[in-house]
Amino acid sequence: MLLFLDVDGPLIPFGAADRAYPVYDNDRALPPDAAGHPLLNRVDPALGGRLAALGCELVWATTWMDDANTSLAPWLGLPPLPVVEWPDEDEPPGLLHWKTRPLVAWAAGRPFVWIDDELTEADRSWVAVHHPGPALLHRVDHRYGLTEPDFEAVREWLHST
Repeated sequence: MLLFLDVDGPLIPFGAADRAYPVYDNDRALPPDAAGHPLLNRVDPALGGRLAALGCELVWATTWMDDANTSLAPWLGLPPLPVVEWPDEDEPPGLLHWKTRPLVAWAAGRPFVWIDDELTEADRSWVAVHHPGPALLHRVDHRYGLTEPDFEAVREWLHST
């Protein structure tokens, strides 16, 4: 089972009205590129273990590309993860998210979970028609990032699939 993971929103919360984000410390040895990143302290380092415990193959599905491996993976205590390479193409027509078609192609029929803060019913409908395997497109509230109810929803879906 694949788990496509976006960064901005699910891991790094943003856009809260009061901008009072939690700040996390991390005692892991970090590479210089990671240690100086100004937003990493918004990421709960415990999320790495919680994501790994889901038992899925974690895949970065973010515009961070491989920077997610040099900055976020060490912060989260994760090994380097596969990275979806985005095609250089125009935005899809209508309401479809620009990641939807490339992620379905990357999954190549395998079951997947996609965690992002920009998912809509248009994406869910398109995936239901164009992807032969099970798929959960789970939208995270960008103001708070991944929370326990998000993990509960993913775990419930994984156990029912």
